Amino acid sequence: MSEASAAPARGADPVEVNAALEQYVRPQTFPLGIRMVRPGEPLPERVRIPSRDLGIRVAICQTFSIARRYGWALAVGRDDLSCPLAKTAFGFEPVLLYYAEGHLACGMYTATPEAAARTEAEVPKLPFGEYDRIVVAPLGRAAFEPHVALLYGNSAQVMRLVAAALYHRGGRLHSSFSARLDCADAVIETMRTGLPQVILPCYGDRIYGQTEDHEMAFSFPWGLAGEITSGLRGTHEGGVRYPIPAWLRYTGQFPEAYRRLDALWEEERRKGQP
Repeated sequence: MSEASAAPARGADPVEVNAALEQYVRPQTFPLGIRMVRPGEPLPERVRIPSRDLGIRVAICQTFSIARRYGWALAVGRDDLSCPLAKTAFGFEPVLLYYAEGHLACGMYTATPEAAARTEAEVPKLPFGEYDRIVVAPLGRAAFEPHVALLYGNSAQVMRLVAAALYHRGGRLHSSFSARLDCADAVIETMRTGLPQVILPCYGDRIYGQTEDHEMAFSFPWGLAGEITSGLRGTHEGGVRYPIPAWLRYTGQFPEAYRRLDALWEEERRKGQP
C-alpha cells in the first residue's frame, strides 16, 4: 500500500465518522470525540463544566460514561476532577514523590512499594500544565476536531474495530493493560503513539463510570479516522460484520428417543407399501 493511500485523513468529519461507526459497529452507547484543550484555548459551545453546571466533581472515566450515555458534552479541568490519579496523569497537577513512590498503588494493586513504583512509572502521562481541560462529547455532535475517538462495546464489536484498524496496514495491534487508569490508556497513550488501542476498562471505570462487565473499549487517534472508516467498509464488504452472522445451514443431531420416533415412522411407511 502506498504512503499516500495509507495516509490518514486529517480534518475528517466527526458526523461522517460517527455514522460509519454506528453503521458497522452498532454500539449501545454513543461513540466519543475527545480533545485536550491547552491553556487559553476557547472551549466549544454548549459544553457542561461539572463543578459549575452539575455541582459535582467527576473522574475522567465517569465523564466518558456521562457523555456516552447521556449524550452530553463536558469540559473537565483540575477543579472538576475527583480522581487524584487522573489529575496526575493528565498533567493537571505535578507528579509528587508520594505518588511516584507508589503509595496509591501499594497494598491495593501491588504487593510491594517497588512494584507500585514501577506501575506508576509506566502510566502514560501528559506534561504538567500542557493542557487545561479535557473535552468529551458524543462524536456525532462534537463541535471540535477530536484528538482521539473512543468507543465502548462488547468484545465482538471491539474485534470488529481491530479488523478495521488492520485492513490497510496488516499485522497485529498491540495494546498494554494494567487494570488501572484506562483513561490514560484511551487518551494519552493513543495520542502519544498515534496508534489505535484496545482498552480494558479498569477497576475505577467499573466503579465510577459504571462500565459493565461485558464492555471493552477501543480508541484511535483522529488522524486515523479516515483509515478506520475505510477499514470498516472494506472489511464489511469482505464479510467481517457485526452482528456476527451465525452459520445455520447444518443438520442438527437429536437424542436417541427422538431418532427412535423417526425410525418408527419409517417402519410404518414400509408396512404401508404394497
